[in-house]
Amino acid sequence: MIAYNARDAQQFDNRRMAKPRHVSETPAVAFLKVHGVEFTEHVYEYLEHGGARHSAEVLGIDPFAVVKTLVMQDDKARPLIVLMHGNRSVSTKNLARQIGVKSVEPCSPETASRHSGYLVGGTSPFGTRKPMPVYIERSILALPKVYLNGGRRGYLLGIAPEACVRLVKAQAVDCALDK
Repeated sequence: MIAYNARDAQQFDNRRMAKPRHVSETPAVAFLKVHGVEFTEHVYEYLEHGGARHSAEVLGIDPFAVVKTLVMQDDKARPLIVLMHGNRSVSTKNLARQIGVKSVEPCSPETASRHSGYLVGGTSPFGTRKPMPVYIERSILALPKVYLNGGRRGYLLGIAPEACVRLVKAQAVDCALDK
């Protein structure tokens, strides 16, 4: 029989509490591992409709460095992905003009999920179900590190923004609007 004292129990609890929460591998993480990309994992308590501002606040990150993955479609219902700062919105008019289409609009959550394979609030530009063109707000590329969704709600990956250009051929655009 093994006897534990209160101090041993407290040390065990402290070690257990300090252990980071495990997140099972997502298609996005698998994609990054296959391509040998370095990234950091950041788990937080997901809040419905909390958005990038909530994750930035909880993790202590600048909302400008948190990057939203938005699934949109053009006037012919062709899907596309826009990577935008967490504290900015997309000028769909400017985006449409820059990519040479009549109009761009957000997809419904169901359509976005069907195209990406991810739930809205957990969409990553990596490992999507369908290949889609990816557009990245140009100013994101000037940041040393960005935090974007890892393929699950409440799970961000810290990554160099150049990886988006290299891996998913993200094209730089200027379509950010202050919120």
